[in-house]
Amino acid sequence: MALAFPGIILYGAALFGVQEYITDEKKKRVYHYLNAFGLTPWITLHLIYVVILSLFAWSNNNGFSDDALLICESLFDNFSWLIPVCEGLMLPVFLYWFYLQITGNTIFKKGMAFTNVLVIFGILKGISVLMPESGFKLGFTNGLMSESMIVWFLLIFTEIGRKE
Repeated sequence: MALAFPGIILYGAALFGVQEYITDEKKKRVYHYLNAFGLTPWITLHLIYVVILSLFAWSNNNGFSDDALLICESLFDNFSWLIPVCEGLMLPVFLYWFYLQITGNTIFKKGMAFTNVLVIFGILKGISVLMPESGFKLGFTNGLMSESMIVWFLLIFTEIGRKE
């Protein structure tokens, strides 16, 4: 989680950076604002998780280990409704990017639309369902969006490299 905030800053910079590959200025502005709107709930989710994990660690290290799990689970239960809300608010920018690519409003081929973060997320989610229960699966599943973003950025930047 220590990488969460720097990660979001880097993801944000990269997401804002790809707007330069949108060919229509009006659509570029729409993407820009959807991106800004989508990053806010993303950082909110990370903040919630960091607070819960920090509280758990602090409780365990300061004589409250018997209560740490109960308190943190309760805190999570009280804020778990935010998870689907935040995820829903993060979707529009990725759906819009798909629309832009499939309609030819980016410098990329229309087929690149199927390298969308949400498509990659779906593939990785399918892989995670096949994994045996383990700490690795838990970490992999919790990081699916970040992993999807990394793959997507690699695909986008590879394609940009081919064009240059």
